[in-house]
Amino acid sequence: MEGQTGRAVPGSYWVVAVLGMLWNSFGAYLYTMANLGDTSVTAGAPPEMLAYLAAMPVWAHAGWAFGIWGSFAGSVLMLLRKRHAVTAFLISILGALVSYAAQAMAGVLTPAEPVMILVVILFLWWYSRRAASQGLLR
Repeated sequence: MEGQTGRAVPGSYWVVAVLGMLWNSFGAYLYTMANLGDTSVTAGAPPEMLAYLAAMPVWAHAGWAFGIWGSFAGSVLMLLRKRHAVTAFLISILGALVSYAAQAMAGVLTPAEPVMILVVILFLWWYSRRAASQGLLR
Protein backbone atom coordinates (compact mmCIF):
# COMPACT_ATOMS: atom_id res chain seq x y z
CA MET A 1 0.00 0.00 0.00
CA GLU A 2 1.15 3.47 -0.77
CA GLY A 3 0.66 6.70 1.14
CA GLN A 4 -0.42 9.99 -0.44
CA THR A 5 3.21 10.80 -1.17
CA GLY A 6 3.48 7.70 -3.33
CA ARG A 7 5.80 5.89 -0.95
CA ALA A 8 4.96 2.58 0.65
CA VAL A 9 3.44 2.52 4.12
CA PRO A 10 6.18 1.07 6.36
CA GLY A 11 5.59 -2.17 8.22
CA SER A 12 6.27 -0.35 11.49
CA TYR A 13 3.13 1.73 10.89
CA TRP A 14 1.02 -1.43 10.74
CA VAL A 15 2.69 -2.86 13.85
CA VAL A 16 1.89 0.31 15.82
CA ALA A 17 -1.66 0.47 14.42
CA VAL A 18 -2.44 -3.18 15.23
CA LEU A 19 -0.87 -3.04 18.71
CA GLY A 20 -2.79 0.19 19.40
CA MET A 21 -6.00 -1.50 18.29
CA LEU A 22 -5.39 -4.47 20.59
CA TRP A 23 -4.57 -2.19 23.54
CA ASN A 24 -7.61 0.00 23.00
CA SER A 25 -9.92 -2.94 22.35
CA PHE A 26 -9.03 -4.26 25.79
CA GLY A 27 -9.78 -0.85 27.34
CA ALA A 28 -13.11 -0.68 25.51
CA TYR A 29 -13.95 -4.20 26.71
CA LEU A 30 -13.17 -3.31 30.34
CA TYR A 31 -15.18 -0.08 30.10
CA THR A 32 -18.16 -1.89 28.61
CA MET A 33 -18.11 -4.74 31.11
CA ALA A 34 -17.70 -2.38 34.07
CA ASN A 35 -20.69 -0.35 32.88
CA LEU A 36 -22.77 -3.49 32.36
CA GLY A 37 -22.12 -4.40 35.99
CA ASP A 38 -19.80 -7.36 35.36
CA THR A 39 -18.09 -7.67 38.74
CA SER A 40 -15.30 -9.83 37.32
CA VAL A 41 -13.61 -6.72 35.84
CA THR A 42 -13.76 -4.80 39.13
CA ALA A 43 -13.14 -7.75 41.48
CA GLY A 44 -9.63 -6.64 42.49
CA ALA A 45 -10.47 -2.96 42.92
CA PRO A 46 -10.23 -1.41 46.39
CA PRO A 47 -13.56 -0.61 48.08
CA GLU A 48 -12.93 3.14 47.71
CA MET A 49 -12.67 2.79 43.91
CA LEU A 50 -15.84 0.67 43.78
CA ALA A 51 -17.68 3.34 45.77
CA TYR A 52 -16.34 6.00 43.41
CA LEU A 53 -17.47 4.04 40.34
CA ALA A 54 -20.95 3.67 41.82
CA ALA A 55 -21.28 7.41 42.54
CA MET A 56 -19.13 8.87 39.75
CA PRO A 57 -20.27 12.35 38.64
CA VAL A 58 -21.64 12.56 35.10
CA TRP A 59 -18.80 14.84 33.98
CA ALA A 60 -16.22 12.33 35.21
CA HIS A 61 -18.01 9.49 33.45
CA ALA A 62 -18.06 11.58 30.27
CA GLY A 63 -14.30 12.08 30.56
CA TRP A 64 -13.82 8.34 31.03
CA ALA A 65 -16.02 7.59 28.01
CA PHE A 66 -14.24 10.12 25.77
CA GLY A 67 -10.90 8.76 26.94
CA ILE A 68 -11.78 5.18 26.11
CA TRP A 69 -13.82 5.62 22.94
CA GLY A 70 -11.65 8.41 21.54
CA SER A 71 -8.63 6.14 21.70
CA PHE A 72 -10.56 3.18 20.28
CA ALA A 73 -11.79 5.35 17.40
CA GLY A 74 -8.25 6.64 16.85
CA SER A 75 -7.00 3.08 16.50
CA VAL A 76 -9.74 2.16 14.03
CA LEU A 77 -8.97 5.32 12.05
CA MET A 78 -5.26 4.47 12.03
CA LEU A 79 -6.05 1.04 10.59
CA LEU A 80 -8.18 2.78 7.94
CA ARG A 81 -5.33 5.28 7.41
CA LYS A 82 -7.56 8.28 8.11
CA ARG A 83 -6.10 11.58 9.32
CA HIS A 84 -8.95 12.00 11.82
CA ALA A 85 -7.06 9.51 14.01
CA VAL A 86 -5.06 12.51 15.25
CA THR A 87 -8.21 14.29 16.45
CA ALA A 88 -9.61 11.12 18.02
CA PHE A 89 -6.43 10.58 20.06
CA LEU A 90 -6.45 14.24 21.15
CA ILE A 91 -10.06 13.82 22.36
CA SER A 92 -8.93 10.69 24.20
CA ILE A 93 -6.11 12.56 25.95
CA LEU A 94 -8.46 15.32 27.08
CA GLY A 95 -11.07 12.79 28.25
CA ALA A 96 -8.50 10.79 30.17
CA LEU A 97 -7.22 13.95 31.88
CA VAL A 98 -10.76 14.84 32.97
CA SER A 99 -11.32 11.30 34.24
CA TYR A 100 -8.05 11.24 36.18
CA ALA A 101 -8.70 14.71 37.61
CA ALA A 102 -12.03 13.44 38.94
CA GLN A 103 -10.33 10.41 40.48
CA ALA A 104 -7.70 12.64 42.09
CA MET A 105 -10.39 14.93 43.52
CA ALA A 106 -12.17 11.87 44.95
CA GLY A 107 -8.92 10.59 46.45
CA VAL A 108 -8.93 7.29 44.52
CA LEU A 109 -6.27 8.00 41.90
CA THR A 110 -3.33 5.60 41.86
CA PRO A 111 -0.76 7.28 39.58
CA ALA A 112 1.04 4.31 38.00
CA GLU A 113 -1.82 3.08 35.81
CA PRO A 114 -2.95 6.51 34.56
CA VAL A 115 0.64 7.47 33.73
CA MET A 116 1.09 4.29 31.67
CA ILE A 117 -2.24 4.82 29.88
CA LEU A 118 -1.48 8.47 29.13
CA VAL A 119 1.97 7.58 27.79
CA VAL A 120 0.39 5.09 25.36
CA ILE A 121 -2.29 7.57 24.21
CA LEU A 122 0.28 10.36 23.85
CA PHE A 123 2.50 8.06 21.81
CA LEU A 124 -0.39 7.08 19.51
CA TRP A 125 -1.34 10.75 19.10
CA TRP A 126 2.27 11.69 18.28
CA TYR A 127 2.67 8.72 15.93
CA SER A 128 -0.57 9.46 14.06
CA ARG A 129 0.44 13.15 13.73
CA ARG A 130 3.76 12.08 12.29
CA ALA A 131 2.08 9.64 9.91
CA ALA A 132 -0.32 12.36 8.76
CA SER A 133 2.56 14.78 8.11
CA GLN A 134 4.30 12.07 6.07
CA GLY A 135 1.22 11.59 3.90
CA LEU A 136 0.45 8.12 5.23
CA LEU A 137 -3.02 9.16 6.41
CA ARG A 138 -5.71 10.51 4.08
